[in-house]
Amino acid sequence: MSPGPANGPSGVIGTPPRSDWAKAEANVRRLRQRIFRAAQEGDLKKVRNLQKLMLRSHSNLVVSVRRVTQKSKGKKTAGVDGEIALTPSERKRLIEELSSETGLAAKPVKRVYIPKSNGKMRPLGIPVIRDRVHQARAKNALEPEWEARFEARSYGFRPGRSCHDAISTIHTVTSGKRTKRLWVLDADLAAAFDRINHERLLEAIDLFPGREMVGRWLRAGVMENHNKIETNEGTPQGGVISPLLLNIALHGMTEAAGATERVVRTNPNAPALIRYADDFVALCATKEEAIAVKESLAKWLEPKGLSFNEEKTRVVHLSEGFDFLGFNIQRTRNGKVIIRPSRDAVKRLIRTLRERIRSMDGWETVALIGKLNPIIRGWATYYRGVVSSNIFATLDTYVFQRLWLWAMRRHRKKGRLWRIAHYWGEFNIHRRDRWVFGDPKTGAYLIKFGWTRIVRHKLVKGRASKDDPSLTAYWASRSRSRRHPDVDGKRNIGLAVRQKGLCPKCGLDLIEGAEFEPQDVREWVQWFSASSKQLHVHHIVYRRDGGSDDRSNLELIHADCHRELHAHGDRRTPTARASQPA
Repeated sequence: MSPGPANGPSGVIGTPPRSDWAKAEANVRRLRQRIFRAAQEGDLKKVRNLQKLMLRSHSNLVVSVRRVTQKSKGKKTAGVDGEIALTPSERKRLIEELSSETGLAAKPVKRVYIPKSNGKMRPLGIPVIRDRVHQARAKNALEPEWEARFEARSYGFRPGRSCHDAISTIHTVTSGKRTKRLWVLDADLAAAFDRINHERLLEAIDLFPGREMVGRWLRAGVMENHNKIETNEGTPQGGVISPLLLNIALHGMTEAAGATERVVRTNPNAPALIRYADDFVALCATKEEAIAVKESLAKWLEPKGLSFNEEKTRVVHLSEGFDFLGFNIQRTRNGKVIIRPSRDAVKRLIRTLRERIRSMDGWETVALIGKLNPIIRGWATYYRGVVSSNIFATLDTYVFQRLWLWAMRRHRKKGRLWRIAHYWGEFNIHRRDRWVFGDPKTGAYLIKFGWTRIVRHKLVKGRASKDDPSLTAYWASRSRSRRHPDVDGKRNIGLAVRQKGLCPKCGLDLIEGAEFEPQDVREWVQWFSASSKQLHVHHIVYRRDGGSDDRSNLELIHADCHRELHAHGDRRTPTARASQPA
């Protein structure tokens, strides 16, 4: 894969101006849409030519560098070369170096281990930063082609799709008194990322222009304890392109299970297969059919180097219930399907809360609140689309009990009424609740699980893809079902509303991927109730130039944009800065 020319649109090498980020993103988005449309029309020659154009694109390079070095959660994790790029100057240097590289040889990935929910360790492979950027570039070229091919009920690691879509599909398929799909093949693949057959995978991507580079990444090897281990199979979990390669390897599973859209149209009770990456369920009319589907899939998986994890794979009746993606799905006697957080998920959360609170006995109240709020908000958000109200209430009671013990350990000589007056009160002015844990000095308070409204997830339709240019209006109007706690204060919500959810510096979403809707303001109130490291409030006219803290002089921008703004220095006059539209 040839990285292409070094010069950008303006002929200058390096990081583009802030105003060009949105332009680069738009260029990449349009090119992805062209690849998708050509693949949808079956014009393979045009697909390959457009993919070559994407791989040579300077916009693709700078967008990939930005995503790897600024947006990725692993941006601070180095590969075997120990290199990262967190500052504008480092990113500029990286772009210059990658622009001039040709015939780059892939380096081994660094093996690290992270704990799994079952107590075991999950191996990850961390590529060097250069390989991560090139993988992001290749992904932008390869993914749109396969988005035009992927099955409708494949939801894992795909733009615009989530595990909540998989859960909603299960609810739709199993609901109704007339449904006959009451037997479930609850399947799990054994170490899917580590066992994918390289030859079959490379055959699948066929004549993709970056095929040779993908092969190099697959065979790059793993460095563990200073020893290099050859990789003759698998794609390292942790690589930018690895999830896409897994989806490509598993494409066709629906057909192998006899659950294609064409079959379902002629037989409404044919097996239904819902897949999220390497986790999937097959819903069948009889136990014998579920066993037959498992046998068919086992034969289909074998040439790909994959097999079932027999310990975690089972056939159960829907009335017994089963766990999938942290949810428990069970059909009651009256035919109603109930989906709620799984017991294991609740136990893991309780263990996390107990350990976190117990370890913070010597911490200030505001610090404790800052650590617990993201945990509570994130968990409640994940489960707010199912039957969770009673569990939320139970968890709020548990948190109160643990915090009461925390307060007793801190103030052993104080009485009950003193502790209540010191730590609990009506800190949230929007709720008449005097039992809110908070800090009287700062006004910071701990949110409750029960404050999260139950909002049913809006299922993505059919094979809809974000790369489909004909569905631009659909994706623009689709309300975002997940939000992240990013900023604090009612003032900031107003800024977000005024800016229509966009960062005025780069023109991109304040919350990545969010489509801001005016009717969602009440939701944003809930999400903006805690401090954030991702968004900053910026003074249009600096205070040193006489700018005020009035809302008209403020704008909400990405933390990265804010740092870059001050790193380069805003040399405009106060009048020019003040005239910039928000």
